[in-house]
Amino acid sequence: MLTEEQLESLRFPVGRWQKPEVVTADDWAEHLATLAGFPARLRKRLAHANDAQLDTPYRPDGWTVRQVVHHCADSHMNCLIRLKLSLTEDKPTIKPYAEELWAELPDYILPLEPSLRLLDGIHERISYLLTHITPAQRAREYIHPQYQSIFSIDQVVSLYAWHCKHHFGHVGLVVAKPQ
Repeated sequence: MLTEEQLESLRFPVGRWQKPEVVTADDWAEHLATLAGFPARLRKRLAHANDAQLDTPYRPDGWTVRQVVHHCADSHMNCLIRLKLSLTEDKPTIKPYAEELWAELPDYILPLEPSLRLLDGIHERISYLLTHITPAQRAREYIHPQYQSIFSIDQVVSLYAWHCKHHFGHVGLVVAKPQ
């Protein structure tokens, strides 16, 4: 049986996200690089994974690697939409979704390629969008009703860069680094 500390380490392999008060220019550049590189890094890590690995949970009562990859596509689609809402509306209230229920839907047993293609396109769009907005636009915000919190685009970019690392860490718990 795993200890609480061990479960926490499996659940958050890169630690928990901390909402930044300020995102520096260096932070912004690092976050953009993480977002831009995520699909390729994930593809490389998964290139030789077999179905047994893909259908293995990364922790007890956790999602399988396959579910994690499909979740990333769904989550990052939502990210793109939330960014666009923030850029085009005055402090919109975004729509949360029940990610744990989405992970139980039939499309989460598909091969990975449809979600990997989505991630390629979504991250290309997010990267292009974020490299072409102004500092004033980075301060635009949305309201997340589930967390009863306001997030700036700077903070959202920090969150999704962390999200990439977080789930890449989950995949790495099951699928070894390629040789």
